[in-house]
Amino acid sequence: MRPKIYLFGDSITEFSFADGGWGAALAHHFSRRVDVVVRGYSGYNTRWALKVLERVFPEYCDGGGDGAPLAVTVFFGANDACLPDGYGAFQHVPLHEYKQNLNSIVSFFKKKWPATRILLITPPPIDEEGRLLNPYIKNPSNEPERTNNAAGDYAKACIAVATECGVPVIDIWTKMQQIPGWEKACLRCTKLEACHTDSKSKPTQPIELL
Repeated sequence: MRPKIYLFGDSITEFSFADGGWGAALAHHFSRRVDVVVRGYSGYNTRWALKVLERVFPEYCDGGGDGAPLAVTVFFGANDACLPDGYGAFQHVPLHEYKQNLNSIVSFFKKKWPATRILLITPPPIDEEGRLLNPYIKNPSNEPERTNNAAGDYAKACIAVATECGVPVIDIWTKMQQIPGWEKACLRCTKLEACHTDSKSKPTQPIELL
């Protein structure tokens, strides 16, 4: 049986197998060698992820190969970083709780699969103008429910957790903004969300994962 890599996260992970998505790029790279398995949950934050963790990865969960997956990516924070007073407040998770939740998720995987490589991914940057032009739901106040500064705070918290837990991390919040015109080059501005990585963008994420 082939070994597996699990991708665990929110909608950015759930949609990663769309045409040209980062999950699809990983699956193509590891074709015939490793099965890349998506466990993405649109709209989820770390609080909700913790509630379903044992059902998503039950005791008998097969990691392929000798029973443990090669790696697990943990990609949450975009929804946690919603502003507490915006229309997306129901998804907001305070920064200190976000760190605790991430720590608990990493600890779960370390205990379940001690030899598995766990990789954290920070939330991406936010195109605030794009989100206002294309809100996910009606936004009567016309005020942003997410900001790039807030996303940056959660990205820093994710990096801090990775350091504390001794696991690697990909800082896509910083790396994407190093690309000229990142708002349009890296993010998809549609009726879905202006924080989703664009399938037509430069393949920063899969390259870093590899």
